[in-house]
Amino acid sequence: HIATEFSLITRRAEGEPIVRVRLRLGLPREKTGDELFDSEPAGGDDGSEWPLGLELVDGDDRGRWCPAHDVMVGGPAALALAHEARFIPLLQRRLDAAAAAIAAAVPELAEWVGGAVGHVPHGVDLDTAAAALESIDALATVGIELLAPEKLTRRRTTTRATAQPKDTTGSGRFAATALVDWQVVVDNTPVADDVLRRAAEDGANLIEIGGRWVQIDRAEARRALANLHEHRAEHGEMSALQLLTLAAELQRELEAAGLDHADTDPTLGGLVNGKGWAGELLDGLPDEALADGDVPPNFTATLRPYQRRGLGWLQFLHRLGLGGCLADDMGLGKTPTTLAHLAGIPGPHLVVCPLSVVRNWEAEAARFTPFMRVLVHHGTGRLHEHSFINAVAQHDLVVTTYQVAARDLETFQQVPWATVVLDEAQAVKNPDTRTARAMRALKAGQRIALTGTPVENRLTELWSIFQIVAPGLLGNATQFRQHFANPIEREHDPIATAELRRLTGPFLLRRTKADKSLVPDLPDKVEQVAWAPLTREQAHMYQAVVDQLLADAQEATGMRRRGLVLAALTRLKQICNHPAHALGDGSKLAGRSGKLQRFDELITDLLDTGEQALVFTQFREMGLLLQTHLHERFHQAVPFLHGGVTKNGRDRMVQEFQAGTATSPLLLVSLKAGGTGLNLTAASQVVHYDRWWNPAVEDQATDRAWRIGQSRTVFVHKLVCEGTVEEKIDALINDKRSLANAVVGTTGEAWLSELSTDALRDLVVLDHSRASRSAS
Repeated sequence: HIATEFSLITRRAEGEPIVRVRLRLGLPREKTGDELFDSEPAGGDDGSEWPLGLELVDGDDRGRWCPAHDVMVGGPAALALAHEARFIPLLQRRLDAAAAAIAAAVPELAEWVGGAVGHVPHGVDLDTAAAALESIDALATVGIELLAPEKLTRRRTTTRATAQPKDTTGSGRFAATALVDWQVVVDNTPVADDVLRRAAEDGANLIEIGGRWVQIDRAEARRALANLHEHRAEHGEMSALQLLTLAAELQRELEAAGLDHADTDPTLGGLVNGKGWAGELLDGLPDEALADGDVPPNFTATLRPYQRRGLGWLQFLHRLGLGGCLADDMGLGKTPTTLAHLAGIPGPHLVVCPLSVVRNWEAEAARFTPFMRVLVHHGTGRLHEHSFINAVAQHDLVVTTYQVAARDLETFQQVPWATVVLDEAQAVKNPDTRTARAMRALKAGQRIALTGTPVENRLTELWSIFQIVAPGLLGNATQFRQHFANPIEREHDPIATAELRRLTGPFLLRRTKADKSLVPDLPDKVEQVAWAPLTREQAHMYQAVVDQLLADAQEATGMRRRGLVLAALTRLKQICNHPAHALGDGSKLAGRSGKLQRFDELITDLLDTGEQALVFTQFREMGLLLQTHLHERFHQAVPFLHGGVTKNGRDRMVQEFQAGTATSPLLLVSLKAGGTGLNLTAASQVVHYDRWWNPAVEDQATDRAWRIGQSRTVFVHKLVCEGTVEEKIDALINDKRSLANAVVGTTGEAWLSELSTDALRDLVVLDHSRASRSAS
């Protein structure tokens, strides 16, 4: 009834002013010096006086207003608001009606509002001020506005942790831990437990922290208390990885709630702070992590400065019970660095690697750590179950392959490994494979991944590696795709890229050979494209595949379209190699391929120099064709290292090539079988007969020759057919390197299948004027 009456009398008479009624709440006098406390309980007995006034406001000009007292005495401000003296009684009646409406809507203000009309405004206690703030909606329903300082707008609390190291001498099995103290903060200022409890239980929604007032409603206070109790119960003491994982989880929760760091610092350190190593780790990679490591006295080699820093990093992570990914470029000596690390830790240690690298680990251990007893676990005659476990107890280092480790997982799980090292860790890039699941299941004090390419095709490959070396840090697969993979891969989001770098920074160390300060004595690598035309036969075959691809791609969708595109691209590469490769009919080779003719010219020059050379192809079939051709054309019995060669056969090929005793100065290598893990520094020439179209894989292959131990400039020749998809892809992958390297690694060729039909047409269409200008 009162609200209705108030609404009726505010209707405008002829010439009368339009006015609104407003309450104005101010802040109490600021405290200084000894009066300042971290927090005080909310209540009415703290002596604070809150200015609260009743006002009339000009409806057309909100900057013109008049206190209630001036209206009741007919003062000059009231006259200015009324326009004419005859309207002052009307304004006075409106104030009386408003006072009645306020008292009815907010009973806690009834006593105050009775004295506010006709008297000089006086302050209210804390309870009354809090009641006014809590009743903004109730006041609005009767047409009353409450004007409050911006500082008193409702605040959201944040739970923050401070980690104090409990022990700084942890080991891989007894990792350093931190005691964690949890607090609730508002505007980055801690709130005492009793203050928060009073707000939750009594509904006192105005609290003073750090000498200033903020508003927290009862529901928010209760939520904050519940979170506080949960964190204290579950996270009172944490390992380093648990601490970092929790910080990342809190960050994701804020983002999922649509919040930013308004209540925290703009880093995870605002949510979880730390002292000592905990603080350094939360801030990123600490200086201590890149200090020179302690090389075991019986280690037989001298590590380079950057290798000693890599050793220091591994040792730092080990002290905190953390794993990591050493992602240095191929050829920078990850194996000796890792062996120096393992030599300083009581075993047993396990190295899991591709078959082609087993012999390398065995040889490098004999060279650098001859005191370590090495057991190679591979082949049909390998030990099983208790015999294997007993043998492990007699050795310091076990070397096995990914396939064997997955197959013998149950036995491997019974061994308390001090360290598990995954070499060529891109082997676990697919998290759903049997191999990746097996590596996650291995128990170890520390897990280390070694790879020159932590990302080949998708960022999820990095996530898969981190699920092994730092499980949980990057969230689950869905969270990782949402927060990192999709924004970075699709939108090139610089913020997501920077956040992923910062989050993975303590666990990932990558140095490249392009940094001359690392290896100033490493010779140059000269890369050049060797252009080749198509023959008429090749051009006709190429055009037929393009026409069919574009017709099919226009109609197909989803996985079928991606399969069609990749199959057609493979077919085009085979045609560029040689018609006999694409047809698979065993037909003659001479005079039918512009690329083979250009290859012959290169080989003629290479043989004249007397230098040794590696010839890479991604296709085993093409390698066999080249092996036959080189024998017929150049009378060279060229070995071919591919996936079908036995371990002993591979070892013999590598040893003879390195020693210069092979049947030819040339070595044919399948990109998949020999593109990683091998040391082939006897070669100073590298030929890529066909392109993998993935700079990471191609660079790894080149790095078989361009690595530590190489004393000569390495020349790299990449055969590319002019006017074809090979030429356009060559340009594209060079452009993609900058984006791929923005995170940690590089990218692959699966992206080609995602191109639109128009983009695909631009990519594969044959430029006849260039492709066949020298064809015959």
